[in-house]
Amino acid sequence: MQRANFLRKKADFIRNKVISICLENNAGHIASALSCVDIMVALYYQAMRYRPLNPLWEGRDRLVFSKGHGSYALYAVLADLGIIPEGKLKKSGGSSMFLPGCIERNPKYGIEAGCGSLGHGLPIAVGMALGAKLQKKKYRIYCVTGDGEMQEGSNWEALQFALKHELKNLTIICDFNRLQALDFITEVMDRREGDVIKRLKGFGLMPVSCPGHDAAKLAGEIIKLKKTADKRPRVIVARTIKGYGLKCMENVPKFHYRIPDAAEMAMGKTYGEKE
Repeated sequence: MQRANFLRKKADFIRNKVISICLENNAGHIASALSCVDIMVALYYQAMRYRPLNPLWEGRDRLVFSKGHGSYALYAVLADLGIIPEGKLKKSGGSSMFLPGCIERNPKYGIEAGCGSLGHGLPIAVGMALGAKLQKKKYRIYCVTGDGEMQEGSNWEALQFALKHELKNLTIICDFNRLQALDFITEVMDRREGDVIKRLKGFGLMPVSCPGHDAAKLAGEIIKLKKTADKRPRVIVARTIKGYGLKCMENVPKFHYRIPDAAEMAMGKTYGEKE
């Protein structure tokens, strides 16, 4: 219970940090970041083998953050861990900034791969997992994707490869918030909300569905799957809400990039301590 409370409070702290970073820098893609905060907290504060004081440690677990538009969640976590200097967060946002809106590789600051173009991260993660297996390395590869991003054909080719080569050292977490850039996924490519899970099962994977805004449950599921003997990649579908935490933003497609104004922010939050 104590650990669960720590993770919950840490997730609320990171959410506040994401919101303040984006508002201060006039940067969009807040909603995409807010939906995956608990996933990032579960990974970095419990599930992953990671040394914040040594982000280039060879034995570290690697995270490929394929859901590039959610970059501020990653930046906020890495800053909280002391990997990214706090002052750098004030320079995030545009393509000329230190921390761009779409992630660029910077291992010194804990960023393993550039993933601005969606559908690239999972193939990179699969390659990293194969390399680790061939070299008999013990570290794991984690990849966070979006459900809209899973419409990219490159991901399914990568999954075929991962299954063929039995990359059990790969864990994929899909941020299933039901929205993509312009609309709900069912209004763009998917016919039903469960299509992603059906496709994963059809490829021979065993996806596990989990509440996406409970960092403790997510971490527990990640750790449990890591210990199983199954030779297939592990897949978790985290059920989330896009824009989670801001009343004006939750499940509202227009906030994929749009920044809320003062009146919208005044509508309040849906998490944290009572004020």
